[in-house]
Amino acid sequence: MAQRTLARYLTEEQRDKGVITGDLKFLIEIVSRACQAISIAIGKGGLGGVLGEAGSDNVQGEAQKKLDVLSNEILLEANEWGGHLAAMASEEMDLPHLVPNRFPKGEYLLTFDPLDGSSNIDVNVSIGTIFSVLKCPEGADLSTPEAAEQAFLQPGTAQVAAGYAVYGPTTLLVLTVGDGVAVFTLDREQGQFVLTQENAQIPADTKEFAINMSNRRFWEAPVRRYVDEMVAGREGPLGKDYNMRWVASMVADVHRIMTRGGIFMYPMDEKVRDKGGKLRLMYEANPMAFLVEQAGGAATTGRQRILEITPDKLHQRVPVILGSKNEVDRVTGYHAD
Repeated sequence: MAQRTLARYLTEEQRDKGVITGDLKFLIEIVSRACQAISIAIGKGGLGGVLGEAGSDNVQGEAQKKLDVLSNEILLEANEWGGHLAAMASEEMDLPHLVPNRFPKGEYLLTFDPLDGSSNIDVNVSIGTIFSVLKCPEGADLSTPEAAEQAFLQPGTAQVAAGYAVYGPTTLLVLTVGDGVAVFTLDREQGQFVLTQENAQIPADTKEFAINMSNRRFWEAPVRRYVDEMVAGREGPLGKDYNMRWVASMVADVHRIMTRGGIFMYPMDEKVRDKGGKLRLMYEANPMAFLVEQAGGAATTGRQRILEITPDKLHQRVPVILGSKNEVDRVTGYHAD
């Protein structure tokens, strides 16, 4: 039986299910090729001179790695010419990137975190790229980057596609177009992503959790209660032993959950309260929430469903609790007590 490449999978989704358009198919293929290029750059490591600091800060005030800058450039250059996009927004850039006038414009908006988990680059731990696709509102003002920001401020329920690439021992692309979650593995010899899992499902119950325990003293009471109950193990109120796993790369932690279940938490705490949370709604929380829900999981801030938040700014931050549904429901319920 012939391998189902990403291109073939998208063609079938378009032809048989009608969940994507030809332009969206082309957009996803272009993003996947950009992820291949990023994977190659990461694979060269020190041989390619891409490790270490870039000597600049991003809009968040965080020091950029050389690969942050390179990955951002790869995604921008790959996607601006194809005629399927109206504009792009990146975690690494203050304002949206408009499609240059010399290129045709399309009906979609692309947002991305070009390289998630940057702190792990130099120690050779799995990192990734996260992306999300929205429809550009009809009549949106795209005359300037400042004006274009308004077009992106849509709730996560408006996403038409989302995905992430994880650059680990193998390079994987995990994708949803609103019809379940599919996992593709990069065949490096062929230079193609090949379907290796369809209809990925997150178990509703779990015995694994991911959280930065060093922040415990800053957490709100509901999260402290939940984690204390897990740590109490079989003798505690939850009646089972849990393991903690924390990579500090959202893509790596979420992919583990997508593979075998678990709960990932970057909750509200006193260190980030003035910012609204730690993770970015548009570039991290929304696409991951879309993927997790499509795989049968849940994603909340602790107080509301992430996908129902209407953003008021491009780089808005939110608390994130996502993964196995029963565990997410439990800790979300503690916030309501």
